[in-house]
Amino acid sequence: MQNAEIEVIAPNLKRRLSGVTATVVRLVPIQARSIGIVATGPGLPPEVPHVALAKLPFLPRRRRVWHARRNTEMMLGLILRRFFFMDLKFVFTSASQRRHTGYTKWLISKMDEVVATSSRTAAYLERPAHVILHGIDTTGFTPPEDRAALRARLGLPEGVLVGCYGRIRAQKGTDAFVDAMIRLLPARPGVSALVMGRATEGQGEFLARLKAKVARAGLEGRILFPPEVTVDRMADWYRVLDLYVAPQRWEGFGLTPLEAMACGVPVVATRVGAFEEIVTPQTGALVDPGDIPALAAACEPFLDDDAMRTAAGAAARAHVLANFRIENEAAALVALYRKLLA
Repeated sequence: MQNAEIEVIAPNLKRRLSGVTATVVRLVPIQARSIGIVATGPGLPPEVPHVALAKLPFLPRRRRVWHARRNTEMMLGLILRRFFFMDLKFVFTSASQRRHTGYTKWLISKMDEVVATSSRTAAYLERPAHVILHGIDTTGFTPPEDRAALRARLGLPEGVLVGCYGRIRAQKGTDAFVDAMIRLLPARPGVSALVMGRATEGQGEFLARLKAKVARAGLEGRILFPPEVTVDRMADWYRVLDLYVAPQRWEGFGLTPLEAMACGVPVVATRVGAFEEIVTPQTGALVDPGDIPALAAACEPFLDDDAMRTAAGAAARAHVLANFRIENEAAALVALYRKLLA
């Protein structure tokens, strides 16, 4: 893309992988099919159209949209407009479900348009917002052709397999999942569970306590902790599952239920993030965060009823195809950009 053709800039001012970074990396290449959009910031993969931060003030003069997703990115946009005289219109996407600080409120007040990733998120904003739910790549996340063969290739047990993926910490409810499985598995010798993710930022002791709890329950061979895999391999780890559990105590949006559902897997989730807008009675079940007896009770029928799992898995895939394709998210944002550019 020539610099003069850049119409939208999506900053990503964080090198470490995060949900926001993943959103930019997923969306920008798809949006680039229909509008001149680039990302900017450190550590972006080569397949993402991008421009160096240092080159921003020297782009040919024209109106552009600056789509920020963090406080630092809103502030940088304001600096570029105020001190480098760039003709920018501002979009901010909020995924936060908590009261904003005075500083954040001030930054948001300077934005031309605000996007919320769920209705629950929009309720925390003190100004009107467009609710645009995240979508996922439904061609990359698909049901398995042969689940048994895939499990064998990955060295996983036969029988019913339940999974909980993501960062390993209390906020993500990893301990709630382990506690629920300790309740359910002793009476179900054909069921195994997977806990996969990364324990970072001082969470090593938390993970060690979980493993010790599993050992005391005598379930080391049935509640497994496989090492984290790269993003490009995640679809296979959803495909091997019969049930996915999202036990978070807090979440901004939460993509993992959508990824599981796209692979034809029913989901039991907590009422946080966008999960109430994702999981339906036909595709799974919802429980209050931190309620371990309720979490176990919601999982129980899916573990015991093959026909129920099959029907919910088919409904989950259909629900994602109808409502949560990443192309829909990209198109809604591009329409907003075009409104501002006009």
